[in-house]
Order: sequence, then C-alpha cells, then structure tokens
Amino acid sequence: MSSFFKFFRFGSQNMAIDLGTANTLVYVQDRGIVLNEPSVVAIETTNGVKRVKAVGDDAKLMMGKTPDNIEAIRPLRDGVIADIEIAEAMIKHFIQKVHGKKTLFRYPEIVICVPSGSTSVERRAIRDAASNAGASEVFLILEPMAAAIGADMPVTEPVGSMVVDIGGGTTEVAVLSLRGLAYTTSVRTGGDKMDEAIVSYVRRHHNLLIGESTAERIKKDFGIARIPADGVGLTIHIKGRDLVNGVPKEISINQAQIAEALSEPIGTIVEGVRIALENTAPELAADIVDQGIVLTGGGALIAELDELLRDATGLPVTVAEDPLTCVAIGTGRAMEDPAFRGVLQQA
Repeated sequence: MSSFFKFFRFGSQNMAIDLGTANTLVYVQDRGIVLNEPSVVAIETTNGVKRVKAVGDDAKLMMGKTPDNIEAIRPLRDGVIADIEIAEAMIKHFIQKVHGKKTLFRYPEIVICVPSGSTSVERRAIRDAASNAGASEVFLILEPMAAAIGADMPVTEPVGSMVVDIGGGTTEVAVLSLRGLAYTTSVRTGGDKMDEAIVSYVRRHHNLLIGESTAERIKKDFGIARIPADGVGLTIHIKGRDLVNGVPKEISINQAQIAEALSEPIGTIVEGVRIALENTAPELAADIVDQGIVLTGGGALIAELDELLRDATGLPVTVAEDPLTCVAIGTGRAMEDPAFRGVLQQA
C-alpha cells in the first residue's frame, strides 16, 4: 500500500463519534465537529418491508406526528444501543453524510465514547454497529474522560478533578487523575428523565397530555433547577390534549412548577455527585476543593443547576464553555493527540 493511500485510508477521514441518547455529534480528524443531529431514525413500513425514511433532523421533526406506517425511533436509551439494526443504519447514514460515498472514504477508523457504567454486552453492540456501518477499526473512550478532555481539564497531571456530564440518557460523575478514572459512577438519569418528569407533572396536575418534543422545549427554554427567588418565575403557555374532555387545550404553568417537576431527576443527579465525593480518596478530594466541579452535557444548561450543586456540596461549580460539544471535542482530541492515546480502548 502506498504512503499516499495510507494517508487517506488511516489519516484525514478518521472519525470520533459522540453517540448520544439525544444527539449524535461527529468529529472528523483535522476538521473538527462536522455534524450535530438528533439520534432519531424514521422507519417506513410498506407491504411488510421496512426501510429508513429519514435520519437526524428530518426524523426528529416527525416525532409524535407520524401516520401508522411510519415510526420515529430513538435507537439509544440510557446511553446505550437499544436497537442495534437501527443504530447501525443511523451510524452508516451519518458516515456517508460526512464523507459522501467516495471509495477512499468508506473505511475510517472510528472512536466512540461509551458510558462508564456500560456492560461488555452493550459495548460489543456499539462496536458491532460501527463495524457493520463501515469502520475499519473501532476504539472506545469512556464518556467522562472525553468530557474532561473537551473541557480542558488537567487529566494528564497528578491532580484530582471532577467532571459531571449530564447527557440525554445518563449522568456520568467521575474523579480523574493521570489519564485515568480514580472513581466513576453512571447514574441512569439525564435529559430524557427530565422530559418524562415534565410530561408526568403536567398530566398529574393539569390533566393535560403533552408530547416528548413539547416537554423537551419546556426544559430547554424554561427549565430551572430550583424555585425562582420570587416563587413564580416566568409563565409558559403550553398546548396538549385535555384528558378529561379529550379535546386540544392550552394552559399556563410557571417556572416554580417546572422546578417542582424536575426536583426528582435533579435530586438523583445531586445524590450521584455526593456518593462520588464520599468515595474519593482524601488527596484527590483535597484537589477537588481547589479545582471544583465542572459540568458538561446538555443538562448543564439547566438554569441554576450549578448554584444548586454549589449549595449541596460546598464546592466551586462551573459550567464548561460549550457543554453540548465537550464530549465530541474530547473524543476527537483523544484520537488526534498522542498525549491522550492511552485513554483509548480497543473495541
């Protein structure tokens, strides 16, 4: 094989994928993040034959609005693959969208991040999906390590630091030092559980049924971790189906009610952080007092979550500069920079 072909085969098309429950981000070597789309696939069934109708942004628009023969599916749940065939189709679609269908760009090496609490069976499913989608070789990196690298934390130094990555399906809490995880725990609570909590609260208190997309919009635009100082906060108008009369209806709720709805999933995340701190070695704990806790992931954007954690732990808490892309950037850096190669695992 010529050195020219080697460069193209094993160089510039290598990819790092943040295969998230809510969104998938693709980082291409020397190009950075080139794709950020929802982890959703729309499947159309015609005469008993299933085919992929849409993937990503187009499929997300169909959620909750499809006819009987089309189903919008999220192939990942709680950070791991729930439907391997659909996940494979989604990964293949994203690879082709990034690189096109050129012959030279069919066999990239791929680095994929996985939750620290994922089992060997779950990791094998991710490896198989990526291999079947066209990867020549698959490497794995633990999500909290990728998040810490993406947030510019000192993971290669003998200094303890803590990262809390709040994703769609899981929240990863980890204490890192010297390219390794001194302690890690994976809490199966994230953005999805927050959406479910909002749906449940509105149904229970207002007899109104709303969809996942509406709940997600409420969380993103008005979500708050604790009751606002004035006890009410902003007022939001939401539409759904009245469960008593069975007709469409619009109601108003305020941020204090949203905080009440989110209290259980956020409480679970805070408890996960407390458990991690209790299990941290004394010398590392002393470093965390100085370094503080860094929040990454989409859940880090919930208003006042950093202040809630600061009050609960007594430690400085900061939100990463771009929490939504931290994991993808960190996965890409681990692929590109030899200093981080030790954190990659052969799948």
